[in-house]
Amino acid sequence: MTTEEVSVRWQAIVAKYAIPDTWRSLWQAANSIVPFLVMWYLMYRSLEISYWLTLVLALPTAGFLVRVFIIFHDCGHGSFFKSQQANDTLGIITGILTLTPYYYWRHDHAIHHAGASDLDRRGIGDVLTLTVEEYMALPWHKKFGYRVMRNPYILFTVGSLGVFVLANRFWRPGVIGRERASVIWTNVALAAITAVMWYFIGWKAILMVDLPVRFVACSAGVWLFYVQHNFDGAYWQRHDKWEYFKAGLQGSSFYKLPKVLQWFTGNIGFHHIHHLSPKIPNYKLEQAFKENPIFQIRPVTMWVSLKSLTYRLWDEQKHKLVGFGAVRNYDGPKGSI
Repeated sequence: MTTEEVSVRWQAIVAKYAIPDTWRSLWQAANSIVPFLVMWYLMYRSLEISYWLTLVLALPTAGFLVRVFIIFHDCGHGSFFKSQQANDTLGIITGILTLTPYYYWRHDHAIHHAGASDLDRRGIGDVLTLTVEEYMALPWHKKFGYRVMRNPYILFTVGSLGVFVLANRFWRPGVIGRERASVIWTNVALAAITAVMWYFIGWKAILMVDLPVRFVACSAGVWLFYVQHNFDGAYWQRHDKWEYFKAGLQGSSFYKLPKVLQWFTGNIGFHHIHHLSPKIPNYKLEQAFKENPIFQIRPVTMWVSLKSLTYRLWDEQKHKLVGFGAVRNYDGPKGSI
């Protein structure tokens, strides 16, 4: 089968699943947002009993928050409801719950999808991955900064939390219009909600309840996003050789999770299918996988995914992700960013 024939075939296949079911979407919104709010309240009440109980409850609460973010994510792709207005409305609401400005994030995430696995279109909406040559050309202080940013003890802890709590409060230079307004009005809404909660329950209770939930959810979310594009066998290519189909099927992983984690993460482990067609609602990704052998690629299991922690750079000579140790043995030409 030629590349053109494969291309036509997969586009016809994904089109069958790229239609949201309103009632399934409403049910998912209900069984995600409502439990998150209820669990948050139970965590607050548990402060009267034991903070250890509060921390235990933080785990399922964070799981529901991750699920809320998946709904936010689908709304950003216009795949959760048939109506764009409905997607935008729920996207704004779930964006406030996840501390993420909807239109600003939607714009950046669209850029990520348009250039995923493209070495010439990196830097917006992704976890920055330098090539070995680019890293070698950096001055020492930028190498140090890159090492800190890619350190898992930073990236999946304070780094993840910082993205949602701090970085999302600002916009990049040059961002205007609806995207900038999205950041401003999300901040206003969060300030108003925080002020009301501060008045009724106090700032200590807010921090004691919300901080552990955000920490766990943000760490899990960034890890999911990271392992979906940083894995053994990942596809990266320069723009003139880059192919959309390969970027989806080979540049995004099939992260096979236990059923309970698959539920909390809204089937986002079927990321290769999602990148081929972002218009497929999350609740139809598994169905598309099971019904079509073309999508049944080698999975990345939870155990195998731990190897992703060692990947730091892309080796253009060997066409694979490598760790910093590969720099010492690299004999390719030096370049610049």
